[in-house]
Amino acid sequence: MPVTFNRRQFLATTAGFVALHPFSARATANQAHLRLMETTDLHVHVFPYDYYADRAVDTVGLARTATLIEGVRAESTNALLLDNGDFLQGNPMGDYMAYEKGMKEGDMHPVIQAMNTLGFDASTLGNHEFNYGLSFLAKSLAGADFPVVSANVVKEMGASPTEDTTLVPPYVILDRTLRDGAGTEHPIRIGLIGFVPPQIMGWDRKHLEGNVMTRDIVATAKAYVPQMREQGADIVVALSHSGIGAAAAEDGMENASIPLAMVEGIDAILTGHSHLVFPSSKYDDWAGVDVAAGTIGGKPGVMGGFWGSHMGLIDLLLERDGDGWRILSHTSEARPISKRNEDRSVTALVDSYQPVLDSVQDFHDATLAYVRTAVGKTDAPLHSYFALVADDPSVQIVSNAQTWYIGQMMAGTEYEGLPILSAAAPFKAGGRGGPDYYTDVPEGDVAIKNVADLYLYPNTVRAVKITGAQVKDWLERSAGMFNQVEPGAQDAPLQNANFPSYNFDVIDGVRYQIDLSQPAKFDRDGNVVAPDTNRIVNLTFQGQPIDPAQEFVVATNNYRASGGGSFPGANPSTVIFEAPDTNRDVIVRYIVEQGTVSPSADANWSFAPMDGTTVLFETGPAGAKYAETLEGMDLSPAGTSDAGFALFRLAL
Repeated sequence: MPVTFNRRQFLATTAGFVALHPFSARATANQAHLRLMETTDLHVHVFPYDYYADRAVDTVGLARTATLIEGVRAESTNALLLDNGDFLQGNPMGDYMAYEKGMKEGDMHPVIQAMNTLGFDASTLGNHEFNYGLSFLAKSLAGADFPVVSANVVKEMGASPTEDTTLVPPYVILDRTLRDGAGTEHPIRIGLIGFVPPQIMGWDRKHLEGNVMTRDIVATAKAYVPQMREQGADIVVALSHSGIGAAAAEDGMENASIPLAMVEGIDAILTGHSHLVFPSSKYDDWAGVDVAAGTIGGKPGVMGGFWGSHMGLIDLLLERDGDGWRILSHTSEARPISKRNEDRSVTALVDSYQPVLDSVQDFHDATLAYVRTAVGKTDAPLHSYFALVADDPSVQIVSNAQTWYIGQMMAGTEYEGLPILSAAAPFKAGGRGGPDYYTDVPEGDVAIKNVADLYLYPNTVRAVKITGAQVKDWLERSAGMFNQVEPGAQDAPLQNANFPSYNFDVIDGVRYQIDLSQPAKFDRDGNVVAPDTNRIVNLTFQGQPIDPAQEFVVATNNYRASGGGSFPGANPSTVIFEAPDTNRDVIVRYIVEQGTVSPSADANWSFAPMDGTTVLFETGPAGAKYAETLEGMDLSPAGTSDAGFALFRLAL
């Protein structure tokens, strides 16, 4: 039997309807507003809490987004709540469930519990749903009181997408009733179809290879949407766990939301994956989108940030068209749960919705106990404030642990005796995360929360076998972190703002310098743009110039070894070892084995000297106390950026 959207008792009189539901009052007879609410990229952030910093925060949490959701429900008669994926992994609560508590048959996952409490109508799968394996995913989804759909993850591939056996249902058609502006109820059938980047097959190959396959997003949509229409869907909404990228479709696109929206028969699109906001100025002048109109590929669209930072909202004014419905007009917005003030402080815009907090309180308490458990000690601070300008202790300890682990794994294999290098990048180094987004572990006890802070992702360890020439190109790719600097320039901006810190790999076991006067060999996406450039100079191994033909084993992670970031030499064809252990677990075991670690960086890389040249770089204000510990660097404070970062001047 169809059910109405409104979750509160409706007062039957028109006067009461108008007073309680001012938004819906804009509709007339035979017209109705349908409000689509979106969460995306929650990554297990239910509580407004930073488990790494072990403190409450106002910028994250489904419990806060829930207050916005309940507000929309209070002013609407017709509202649908949808999640756009990446809900199972992403903070220590997710890791606690996967690695400490575990999911048994019949267990409830905390984020699913919270979503049930809030009454989600449907969700799709994101790429991070696969990080813990298919069994964990299945047991988690079993507790959901709402359908979870994804059309392009396939267990058995047929001759066409509609003949596939998909991992979860490709789509769902919800039978609902809409109440129009005159208070009359009408039936509507709403089709919801989900998509995930096909790149999951590389990112989580260990879990997925031989178990599932993926199809192209746009091609899959073109096959299924007509079927949904034939089955009576009045409107079709795409749940696209795929970012806003190029407007033209290409096979296997990761960020395919624009061409997906253009597929005939899709009426609206919810996006995510990129951890950004749409509509917003980020997408001004972006081909294929219209920020003012709130459209993606000409269709109403929204992207609601990440970690519960925003609630995405699409409002559709529908008109009865015979036995169906058509869209007369639409608006889109992303409502934030907090705002950042001019002084960089944060003001909460909503309080938490208590029923959501209550539903996961026991899990929250267990997670706190989990992350506070000490596993060893460090005799020096572990911080990442200067990880983009100097060899860094937070990266060094990761490299040390990876080298230690792979050394044991190579023993007794055909690769025993090959030199082992280790590639690691700073994950928390400011950027979009803001001036507080840095690792900072003081001298003393190291807890699990600190290890999770050092290594944010549940990657698994892998090893690749590459040549000295590929080592150099790997580092050339990494050196795209920096802008080219003219000799003699004063206060030139150092950091390439479009280059993510997780792609700034430092390779331990060799020594090298980066010549900033040279252009970058690779662009942001890993394409060769300056084939004859040499930013990496004085590259040596064991005190001698590296032999381009020599073979090396490089310890890294599954993301990089699967081609993530497009690094030369890092791809499935060079993988020689796939570990069953996560990088985090290896770091914990390394610290336990050592008892007390000494993570002082060994200064194996630096910038090539450029007389009379200075550059400016950003770091967190709290990093100032460590500036004097950087030996051999001419650093001086240079003020504060508009975004609240501390600026430092570096004389090259």
